[in-house]
Amino acid sequence: MTVAYYLSHPQVQIDPAVPVPEWGLSDAGRARLATLAGAGWLGTVRRIVSSDERKAIETAEALMPMTDGARVEILPGFHENDRSATGFLPPAEFEATADAFFAAPEQSVRGWERAADAQARIVGAVDAALADGEAPVLFVGHGGVGTLLKCHVKGEPIARTADQAAEGGHPGGGNVHAFSIAGRRHLFGWTALEQVAS
Repeated sequence: MTVAYYLSHPQVQIDPAVPVPEWGLSDAGRARLATLAGAGWLGTVRRIVSSDERKAIETAEALMPMTDGARVEILPGFHENDRSATGFLPPAEFEATADAFFAAPEQSVRGWERAADAQARIVGAVDAALADGEAPVLFVGHGGVGTLLKCHVKGEPIARTADQAAEGGHPGGGNVHAFSIAGRRHLFGWTALEQVAS
């Protein structure tokens, strides 16, 4: 069975003065990635596909030397749900808006990209990448669209209960879920990167 892994970037350096897509990884996020050196599952990866956001690219580039010769490909469609209408939101306000985003997938919440549209985009991007590339593959992206992808693979409605923290993943991101490429069968849900079985 050939596996596709989806990894959300770990902790970032939050700066309200910088557009969110331009945030980079924090020292804590980089330290967590370093713990993956020698991870059996990562050593099987032959291809890395990344979002074009800085934090995802930095994650992908840090992991590249730990794979089976994978190179980083930056492809369209893998970015996080578009939240540019609000920009940075304080944590409590962000969480409330994210709750509404998942609860009403056919509606735009405060000008954010609709969850239904973001799901169609990430699923289409994954399908296109898998139709034209070597595997096993590691997709490096974001928690929101990663959750939307997982809901699709599992054939379940969009829901916040499928999100990283709700499933017991690391609250700072840096979580993995996986599915089989043939048949798109869900293999495991959001799991902290340090805890993914070899």
